[in-house]
Amino acid sequence: MSGQPAQRVEMIPIERILVLNPRVRSKHSAEEMRENIAQLGLKKPITVTRRDGDGDPFFDLVCGQGRLEAYMALAQTEVPALVVSADPEDCLIASLVENCARRKHQAIDLLYDIRGMQQRGFSSSEIARKTGLSLEYVSGVARLIGKGEQRLLRSVEAGTIPISVAIDIAEADDHDVQTALSSAYEKGLLKGRKLLAAKKLVETRRRRGKGLASTSISPRTRQPMSAAALVKIYQEDTDRKRAMIRRAGATRSRLVFIIEALRKLRRDDRFINILKHEGIDTVPENI
Repeated sequence: MSGQPAQRVEMIPIERILVLNPRVRSKHSAEEMRENIAQLGLKKPITVTRRDGDGDPFFDLVCGQGRLEAYMALAQTEVPALVVSADPEDCLIASLVENCARRKHQAIDLLYDIRGMQQRGFSSSEIARKTGLSLEYVSGVARLIGKGEQRLLRSVEAGTIPISVAIDIAEADDHDVQTALSSAYEKGLLKGRKLLAAKKLVETRRRRGKGLASTSISPRTRQPMSAAALVKIYQEDTDRKRAMIRRAGATRSRLVFIIEALRKLRRDDRFINILKHEGIDTVPENI
């Protein structure tokens, strides 16, 4: 992006921020981010660019939609933001880059970072405080990784089973696993579809083992995407965004023409008489 970031963070009214490239977030991820910001505060400001115009300024969002939506969910009226100079195309490209970069990480890869922090000397309580996760969750994830329980980890991250149930399954003998499921059911931790999914998971784990083919090797050793492939993805998406901008501009021009034509017709007495004769006495206020 050609613009240079601001040297300080500004408090921007949320109602004046427009999202150019909105994306749908999962409810689980949005809720996690909201709770994290509520507990720990905003770790990184959003990035916006100022729109040209008279009066109070409006801003286009460059990156940070999730953080912005979390602030809205927390009933905040302003959000910390870095203001940069960029045209709409640069904003779309920056937003695209952020989204593509985010998709490079699988959730189970992030769980391995908890174990990595432990190996670097952080205690479970310190990790919980720094990440905003509960102490039970951090400790449980570390134990599951230590036992090589990738299948259980995947299910925990997906919300299929609670971390406490996953630990019970991991530490139970084969003939005690069903007892662990029954206990979870009696405690109300597994019901309905989640109980069926847990039973299927236990059976798959018994037949195929604890690990997954895609996670049997440490996430750090996976083959990264080549620079050429990444540039191609960015270029294709950039071309689509530019085509969308062109279509939006053409559509806006046509709408302006139609509205102006209708306004002129509305001032024509003969046209008004025809409308009355046809029983059309009202028109939209915007026209």
